[in-house]
Amino acid sequence: MEKLLWCLLITISFSQAFGHEDMSKQAFVFPGVSATAYVSLEAESKKPLEAFTVCLYAHADVSRSFSVFSYATRTSFNEILLFWTRGQGFSIAVGGPEILFSASEIPEVPTHICATWESATGIVELWLDGKPRVRKSLQKGYIVGTNASIILGQEQDSYGGGFDANQSLVGDIGDVNMWDFVLSPEQINAVYVGRVFSPNVLNWRALKYETHGDVFIKPQLWPLTDCCES
Repeated sequence: MEKLLWCLLITISFSQAFGHEDMSKQAFVFPGVSATAYVSLEAESKKPLEAFTVCLYAHADVSRSFSVFSYATRTSFNEILLFWTRGQGFSIAVGGPEILFSASEIPEVPTHICATWESATGIVELWLDGKPRVRKSLQKGYIVGTNASIILGQEQDSYGGGFDANQSLVGDIGDVNMWDFVLSPEQINAVYVGRVFSPNVLNWRALKYETHGDVFIKPQLWPLTDCCES
């Protein structure tokens, strides 16, 4: 009995050390410009990706460019990158090359963002608050690598590092979910209103994360929903 209790305590301590928890109705807050404040995420799936969907909320208060989501591998620091460029809009990178989706306004109010890509066609989609932008093409036939370093709040210029304060996010990020397939338009709109379709790469309701520097966990500022997971 004592041995079983000891093992249970070790398991609980290990889980807490990696911050594996339900983040529902919470957000990561990055309150200031920094090269040391970031959140690292651990993917549930370790296999190469032939497609993906990433959805999240971003709430920013900077007039310059900044990183929203950075997914690096040993072979490509911009394996997957979602980046806001001042005066241009959102760019999505896959395996290094990137494509731009023009947007005139920075997400100063909480904005729901979904980015999708598939290797078979190279089609890239960007959805803002449940509304799609024109589809574009990038890296047809490419395979996204394994053993990713996934970072919120900074852009990686090396694997797990190389941060630049001038590319850091000042604001909030939350509801980060990722799938290894492309969600349908109906599913993306359902995610926007609060439903979640069993994300199998990153799951906000069972998130493995570590915070670094001045990053805080606070209640979300965007509308809360009571929809259930399908």
